[in-house]
Amino acid sequence: MNDMTGNVTEIMMTLGQKARTAARELANAPTAQKNKALSEAAIAIRASTKEILAANAKDVEKGKKDGMAASFLDRLTLDEKRIDAIAQGLDAIVKLPDPVGSIMAGWDRPNGLHIERVRTPLGVIGVIYESRPNVTADAGALCLKAGNASILRGGSDSYHSSRAIHACLMQGLKAAGLSEHCVQMVPTTDRAAVGEMLKGLGGNVDVIVPRGGKGLVGRVQDEARVPVFSHLEGVCHLYIHEAADAEKALAIAVNAKMRRTGICGAAETLLLDRKLAQSHAKPIVKALQDAGCTIHGTEEVIALTDNVVAASDKDWHTEYLSADISVKLVDNIAEAIDHIATYSSSHTESIITEDAKAASRFLNEVDSAIVMHNASTQFADGGEFGMGAEIGIATGRMHARGPVGLEQLTSFKYRVHGTGQIRP
Repeated sequence: MNDMTGNVTEIMMTLGQKARTAARELANAPTAQKNKALSEAAIAIRASTKEILAANAKDVEKGKKDGMAASFLDRLTLDEKRIDAIAQGLDAIVKLPDPVGSIMAGWDRPNGLHIERVRTPLGVIGVIYESRPNVTADAGALCLKAGNASILRGGSDSYHSSRAIHACLMQGLKAAGLSEHCVQMVPTTDRAAVGEMLKGLGGNVDVIVPRGGKGLVGRVQDEARVPVFSHLEGVCHLYIHEAADAEKALAIAVNAKMRRTGICGAAETLLLDRKLAQSHAKPIVKALQDAGCTIHGTEEVIALTDNVVAASDKDWHTEYLSADISVKLVDNIAEAIDHIATYSSSHTESIITEDAKAASRFLNEVDSAIVMHNASTQFADGGEFGMGAEIGIATGRMHARGPVGLEQLTSFKYRVHGTGQIRP
């Protein structure tokens, strides 16, 4: 699985140079042209469903032979519904406002200068991912709409699937009259290519976005010489407050954990008010077990029902990405917030309560990228936020935080309009 011939460093540098040239073109491309590229790519994806499924079957077969974890196999596997969802994601991005060139703020100075802060593309974005072939379309499309050239490096596990989807993006670019270098895919699984991207390709990569497991994200964070939008883990918490509605709490708890266990927005720790041990906690734990979830609980939780695994300190730090959840009873909202502050990865946390003051305190005091009230953590997704597809969830505090959509893939510059002013 290597379409490169020659020195990896030289070829990657060429990719970077081509991306920089394409980025200058894209920065000034009209919205209609970018939208046409995306619309035509969506048409190509739907028309190429059989080819994409055939390519995906090769990746899934290899993943099974290699002993890939069930959560990663789930992310890797495509079917007709998921392929159509990829195309729908492109259609949704077409409908979103183009952020490039929008005026964020404007003001006049006493000397007559008029100053505007205007959104601009970031430039060239490198995306490194594994197991998720849909990222090929999501990342390429979002970068394109925001006026950025992209260099996509999918993992060996999704190699054939990603290339089949990328071919559809190329059809869209060609139909719109845009350079094929606007969305490039690294044609090798050689890990040396990742290292070159992390170095910045001679100053041609402006930001790196990793999407994958802890090993990949950790390597990117350790080695990158350019800014990184990333989250290392999704240790998400669901807190059932003493004023929670029992029926609502049970439904949300099961959904937050079990809808899709392998996504970063899946709940990994359930905190319940101790006053609700019999009325809420016991039925919720039982419902999770009935849905196939393994409970890792404290002694109090073990006493509530059978077949609970004793939780260790490691469990509170764990992103299971499987049908497992750690469960603990707490005295009050203060203890819940303290627990989250100690163990959270700053991704997503949710409180279930009918007490508006408690909800407000939780939303204000919990310092995670996404905080929720009476909603499943599985809504931690750019599409669910109305942002179209997302390029990832950023948990840092600089520039982008939470779902990284179109606006988060832009920077800004200042435009100053004068009438001949000179500075005294």
